[in-house]
Amino acid sequence: MNGPIDRHAETSVPIHPLLASRQSTRAFEDGVDLSDGQIAALLEAARWSPSSGNTQPWRFIVSRRDTPEFKRVLDCLDPGNAEWAQHASALIVAVRVESNAKGPLRHAAYDLGQSMAHLTFQAAAEGLTVRQMGGFDAAAIAGEFDLPEPFEPTAVAAIGVAGDPERLADGVAGPDRAPRARLPLDELVIGS
Repeated sequence: MNGPIDRHAETSVPIHPLLASRQSTRAFEDGVDLSDGQIAALLEAARWSPSSGNTQPWRFIVSRRDTPEFKRVLDCLDPGNAEWAQHASALIVAVRVESNAKGPLRHAAYDLGQSMAHLTFQAAAEGLTVRQMGGFDAAAIAGEFDLPEPFEPTAVAAIGVAGDPERLADGVAGPDRAPRARLPLDELVIGS
């Protein structure tokens, strides 16, 4: 290895430094606890994200390391995710609300995604990193936390202070040891 990889995004135009420096690492510093204020700020940022008709179709299961709730969430993760996520300071389950008294909420997944983006941006402002994952048993989480029918676990976010990716086992290091990459803008814009 020739030294650490620069994880700052090389953007085609300048963007906010918090967005350019944001990373989704699997490496977390051990022994870092999040304060009540940090957790509240993350959830408050999510709460104030936009949603279709102000339906706010999101709920969150918050679990901190070394608590029974953390173990309950960790046990529902795919083994590869559990291997690295156990070192995070917190695991937050993003839960989508599929319907309300007026009927199905067809934009719920989009709105939940926006709330998690707001949470992620707030985490970056707090000096934290967020790694979201889809590798978990949604039915197991729903059962473990007695979620009612319209609530659907959609993603689990591992949150903490970014650690050294060189400490990760080779099998889970993945993109943490590679430069960040995205498709160019001209491949993302349709009909322009």
